[in-house]
Amino acid sequence: MSKRVLIPIADGSEDLEAVTLIDVLRRAEFDVVVASAEERRMLTCARGTRITADTMLLDVLAQDFDLIVLPGGMPGAKTLGELEPLAERVRQQARAGLDYAAICAAPAVALHPYGVLKGRQVTCYPGMSDNLTGTHFLDQPVVVDGNCITSQGPATALEFALTLVERLAGRGKRREVADAMLVPATN
Repeated sequence: MSKRVLIPIADGSEDLEAVTLIDVLRRAEFDVVVASAEERRMLTCARGTRITADTMLLDVLAQDFDLIVLPGGMPGAKTLGELEPLAERVRQQARAGLDYAAICAAPAVALHPYGVLKGRQVTCYPGMSDNLTGTHFLDQPVVVDGNCITSQGPATALEFALTLVERLAGRGKRREVADAMLVPATN
């Protein structure tokens, strides 16, 4: 059975992160649902890339997902951070022991306000690390702490996405997806 992944996006989500997550997770043959946190499906990312979401976020929050992953970018990550129905859904995901993840600004301005990072090892865009009170900030491209996966920014988006593939489908699937994209082997 295919793994289901929810990627909420908003106006101002980081282009490279959103597109990389969508692309890599779909290459892994996951059922990726791109859901708009705005009142329309057509969104404009932080650098002007336009993305048409598959659906509206509020219409899918009651569904089951193996992973919920938030792209960064401002003000998109802030919009996601202020959306209480999404916050509650991520809290449920965390309590259930299911994977949740965020990159760039999103760990600091969404996951942290949701209350799902307390005591965890995390990373985020380095300039926002002061916002992560009550956590253990690590200056690393990708940090996995239990079912919480965080990453730093656009340059780490590919490594982050491949880490998510490995979390959901194992090392072999990660290598298969990476090889098809000509990502150099690291070990």
